[in-house]
Parts: sequence; structure tokens; C-alpha cells
Amino acid sequence: MKLFLLIIIIFIYLFSTSQAQSPRSNYNIAPGSTLYTNSSPNFWPSPSGHFAFGFYTSGNGFKVGIWLVDGSNRTNKTIVWTARREDPVVSSGAALQFSVDGSRVLLRNSNGEVQSIAEPTQSSAVAASMLDSGNFVLYDSSSRIVWASFDRPTDTLLVGQKLSQNTALRSSTSLTNQSVGNFELWMEPWGSLTAFPKISIPVTKYAYWSSFTDSAAGQNVTLNLGGDGRLYLENSTGYTVKNLTEGGLSVNRTNLYRATLDVDGIFRLYQHQVGTNGSLSSKIVWAAINEEDRCQVKGTCGLNSYCSLRGSGTACLCPPGFIYNDQQRPQDGCKLNFSTGDDCLEDQGSNSYNISHLENIYWEPDEYDLINHIPHEETCSNACLGDCNCVVAKYKDPVCYKHKLPLGFGMKNDSSGIKSLVKVRIGGFPKGGDRIVNKKTGKDFVIIGVFLTAFSLIVFLSALYLFYAHQIWSYKVTSRGASPPDVVEEINMRSFSYEQLVLATKNFEEEIGRGGSGRVYKGSINGGKEVAVKKLIKMVEEGESEFRNEIKIIGRTHHKNLVQLNGSLANLLFTSEQRPSWNERRRIALEIAKGIHYLHDECETRIIHCDIKPQNILMDESWTAKISDFGLSKLLKPDQTRTYTILRGTRGYRAPEWHSNNSPITVKSDVYSFGVMLLEIVCCRKNMDETLRDQEVVLIDWAYHCYEAGEVQNLVIEEDHVDMEELEKMVKIGLWCVETEFSLRPTMKQVILMMEGFVATPPPPSPYSSIRG
Repeated sequence: MKLFLLIIIIFIYLFSTSQAQSPRSNYNIAPGSTLYTNSSPNFWPSPSGHFAFGFYTSGNGFKVGIWLVDGSNRTNKTIVWTARREDPVVSSGAALQFSVDGSRVLLRNSNGEVQSIAEPTQSSAVAASMLDSGNFVLYDSSSRIVWASFDRPTDTLLVGQKLSQNTALRSSTSLTNQSVGNFELWMEPWGSLTAFPKISIPVTKYAYWSSFTDSAAGQNVTLNLGGDGRLYLENSTGYTVKNLTEGGLSVNRTNLYRATLDVDGIFRLYQHQVGTNGSLSSKIVWAAINEEDRCQVKGTCGLNSYCSLRGSGTACLCPPGFIYNDQQRPQDGCKLNFSTGDDCLEDQGSNSYNISHLENIYWEPDEYDLINHIPHEETCSNACLGDCNCVVAKYKDPVCYKHKLPLGFGMKNDSSGIKSLVKVRIGGFPKGGDRIVNKKTGKDFVIIGVFLTAFSLIVFLSALYLFYAHQIWSYKVTSRGASPPDVVEEINMRSFSYEQLVLATKNFEEEIGRGGSGRVYKGSINGGKEVAVKKLIKMVEEGESEFRNEIKIIGRTHHKNLVQLNGSLANLLFTSEQRPSWNERRRIALEIAKGIHYLHDECETRIIHCDIKPQNILMDESWTAKISDFGLSKLLKPDQTRTYTILRGTRGYRAPEWHSNNSPITVKSDVYSFGVMLLEIVCCRKNMDETLRDQEVVLIDWAYHCYEAGEVQNLVIEEDHVDMEELEKMVKIGLWCVETEFSLRPTMKQVILMMEGFVATPPPPSPYSSIRG
């Protein structure tokens, strides 16, 4: 009998214990359980009371989340997880309910709108729990966890939680706003833990902190937080790849640890001590970046600004000659306090600019030109003053780095030894538009009278007009080889007086393009014959040289997609009220590709255009594309495939090899320019647009990001009615064309075959593959 009673007692004890540990214990939440914003309490606590799940106040409303509880101050909540971070707050009267059928945890707003907070991945749940680990979970009837907040980290990692590969912690906007902020910490597939600004594509170029774990780390590396405060990387075999912190901190129920990617982008480990009255004290026990190096966090300040330490915080400052985009939000970056044109057509000489010096100010290495063996800072300053593309030069003996806009990730670093030389405009600041010729002062560098007096020739007829006038004779001369290719007299030119050209162009009223030596205007002569009239803008010698070079090259070309006129493609894409349809954009891109292919492979004298861009694509009334402006082009000899020449073309469209010392220029430089322009045609936007969100400013970056994320539809507007398969193909072709290594770019023939669907378009490499590796 005693034995029987003992067995009964043991059975009751084991049953009660199993009940306490099962999902049906006192601390479990049953289906149908409901919380209200205005109820008390409006949360479900963990057994120890250290964590809670429910409503917390945010701004003028409420959010649903998990927080560390401070027993001595209930309003002091350390948020460790938030549901639906990007959704607006809900108003008073909202309800949080574990549905009666166990299928979901629902958030019901006061207006009746219902949203899902947690939804089991398999069978319905029979219970929910807020665990002492800080994990909110749903259980099925077999006590298996079918949903867990630990699997969906926000900005915080708790003890026992893992950050899996291709998953990120994302900082919050502020201490009081838990929506997604400016920084991300990625557990990358090759085992490295890396922090990036959210505005960038997550490639090594933009990283500001990393665990520097190599590919030998193994498969499925995860970030883990141990109960003793050890932060470590572990692979799928259980091997510790790397310790970020050594651990060894106090382990008991009153010491809690969390690792958070904070608002300022720094990854920190916190220790929380629970007092006897439930009070919560906190301290930082480790930080990935030291406090004195806070400005190393890329993205702290916006484009064209730089970060500087100010006491316990940071300040975002504008360099000389720049002003804030928004005075109320200095972190949003800066802009020039004057506007410039698209090209180097304004007076950019030392008479209009001077250099302002900034000590130890550093911008992201993104120079377009590098000059070695510069003995003096003054030489670097003069190199920038003499280069219309240069906005800032960085000098660190003996190297001079030249930068153009936008300037990214600037910071003050007193140990850098770098001097930033900022080009600042002297005097008045033009606010856009062409500078008007002032006949009284004669100070504008474009003075038409000088050209009229010196040459009696300021402009020229369209290439098509010249070509048709002398087509037969030109081809005969060429075929006989009677004259060398650089003899201008190959083509007889008709001169017009300045008054005739003013009349023909209605006083240079309609600009249809611009190039390296001037602007092109639409005109009409001989009873309505349409012509293109080019006004030379650079200095006399250089302007006439490019003008003659252009005529010489045009005389050697004849293709239906070379040189006719109307408005430019730039106007059609960027300013026209009637944007071309998707099918028209595809057709225009193909026409341009065929024109460039003719120059590269089918023209009798092989030609590198050197300045492919929308402003140099003229359109006729039927929107047929015509390549124009050969002033910067290079003729290749029959046995020549590459050349060496001075910097040519337009910023934003130049291939990387233009900015590398001793790199040859090939037809692939035109392929790169075409790739940039193709993406512009596809997206109907400029390759650089600082009015857009930071991650969208640089079109190549944005296009690759959208392609890699499978979201190419974000590159076009919904009204375009785009064929998504064709859109993806065009984006892939564009990304192939802008490959950094020119040998990997396709030829224009291959581009045409891909565009026409005769060959498949393979997935492109990352534009930064050479950097990442």
C-alpha cells in the first residue's frame, strides 16, 4: 500500500512538472486571449517578468513589440523586437488577439483594420508563450514551436538567438522610433559579419566594419550570443569560427545580455543588471567601433557633407561652397550653392574659382583621376582648378586624387594626414541656364564676334547635309587613298555669315544637343531645309580643331542612324512631357546600338566615338535616333584596335579606363557609355540624380540592386506597361556593358544580338566584382 501511494505521489509530481513545462502552463497564452492598448496590463509577461510582449507607446500611438521590463520605472522600456516596423503606429483602442482557431496573432486597429503579427508556418497553434529568453513563440499540439520572434530579428540579438546567413540586423530610426533606420549588419553567405549604410548596395566598397572572416569559415555561419556575454561566429558543424567578445561575464538570472545595432550604426553589446526591486541598470561592455571613431560609420552624413565629432555626438558639416539640402536635417547632406550644366561648358578656370583648404577631411576613395609624384600641394590645387570635372582634390604626399560629385561618406580624421582641396566659385553664382553673351563687357568666354572675325565660320551644317553634298566625291577620294585621313580639305565646306545663321536658327532659339566643343541648335535654310548649327564655345584653337575633326569623321561615315537632327534624346527622356513608350525606348536603344556597331566594325575607317550620351543622340520627327557630335572621336588605323589619348568624353559616361594611367582606349569605352545610356533609356532618368533617395542617386548602383533583389520593376513607373522579361533582359545588357573590366564587356554586335533575342543574355557580374574579391 505504501509503495502504491509512493507511486501515485511520484506520478502526480511528474505530471505537475510536465504541465508546468508544457505549452499549457500558467504562463502560456490560450487561443482567444486579447490585449487592448487601454487595458491594464496591455502586455503578456515572461515567467520571470524580465520580458514582455504587447503594446508599447510610440509617438502619438502604439506599436507591438518585446521589451526588457524595468520594475522600478514601467515607462522605461528597452525595446528588443518590433512587429511590422515600417507600419504606422496604431491608435488607442487597438486590440492584439491570439485568434480562437490558433491560426494567427492579429492586430486589430480601432477602425477595424486587421493585420497579422504572427502566423504559424505549418499547423495551427494551440498556445503562445513569452519566454524568459525574450523569445515570443507559438506552439502546436505536439509542443513544437511553429513561430518564433527569434527567427525574425530586428535590431537586437538576445542570448540563444542566431543571426543566420543572408539575414541582417537593421538599426532603428531613433531611440523613440523603432522603424528601420540607416544601417544594416549582414551575416554574409561566406561567413563574414559586415556593416553597411542602408542607402548602399551591400558590397565591400561600402562596408564600414567587418569581422573579416574568410571563406574558409565553412558553411552556414551564424552570429550567436552566449549566456556569459560571448558574441561569436559558428559554422554548421558547431565550430567557433571567431569570437567577437571573449565572454566570461557573470551568468545568473539577474544578468541579461543583448547585442544591438544602435541608431548610430555601431554594433554594441549591453549588460543589464536586474536589482532587488526589479530595477534595470545597463552598461556597454563591448562596441565594434570605438566612441572616438564614430565618424567611421558610413552614412552618418549624407552626400557632399562630412562627419565631425561634437562632444558625445557627431555633426554633419558642409564643405566650403556647399549648403545643406535641408537646414532642418543636416544629416541629409549638402549641395553646391550654385548650379552647373551637364558638361564642361562654363568657365571653369582659375579666374572663376579658388581653392579652400580643409585639414584631415576625408571622402570615400572614389576618385576618377589619380596623379602620382606630385611634389607640392599647390600642384594638386592647380590640377583641380584646370579640370572642369574636379570638385575636390585630396592630397597626401606625393599623390593627388581628383573627385567629382557626388562626394560620399565624408569624415574628419585627425590622423589621416589628408588635405582636401575644395574648388570654390568666386563672385556671383549662376542659377542655371545658359550664360548670356554681354556685348558691352565682352567678358563671357563665348563671344560669337571673335569667331566671326577670325574665321568667318562659327557654325556648320548638319553632317547629313554635308555628306549628301559630297558623298560620291568623298568615297572616291577615300578609295583611291589620294589624301591622308587627317586632311580637312577632303570635304568642301560652305561658309555662312553670322547674320544668315542668326536668321536660320531664330537667334539660336532651340538647342537640340551639346558636346565637347559647343552647343547645337536647330535651323532652317534654303526654303525649309533643316540643319544643325553648332556654336563653338571653347577657346579658338581647340574649338576649331574639334570642329574640323568632327567634319572629317562625319565625311567618312554613312549610316541611317548617324547624324540627323531634331530634339536630342536627352530632351525626350528627361524633360519632354510625352515620354516614349516602352516599345519606342527599346527601338531607340537598338537603333543607337546599330549606329555604334557601324562605327566600330562596318565603317571603312574604324571610329571610337568617345562621347556617347543622350545629348549626342539627335531625334527626328519620327523619333528615329541619330548619333551626332564627333568632335572628340578617334580614328583607328586599319591594323589598330586600341589607342592612347587625353581624357575625353563626359563625366558619368566615361569608362573606368579613361581614369587609369597608361590604360589603352578601345571601342569597349563606347560600350560602357552605351551601357549607362541604355539604363537611362530603360528607366527614363539620368544616370546621376541627387533629387532621388540616396540609394537611387547612382543609376548603375540602383539598377544592379534592383536586379539582384528581383525587383527590376522598381526601375520603371507602373504606367509604362513594360514587358517584365524584356525589362530584365535590357537591364542585364546594360549591366554587362558597364562592367569595370573592359575585356568582359560585350561587343556592340553581341549587344545587338542579345537585344534582338538571337542569343541568350547571361546574368551579369556585379559592377563591383573586382572590388569585392
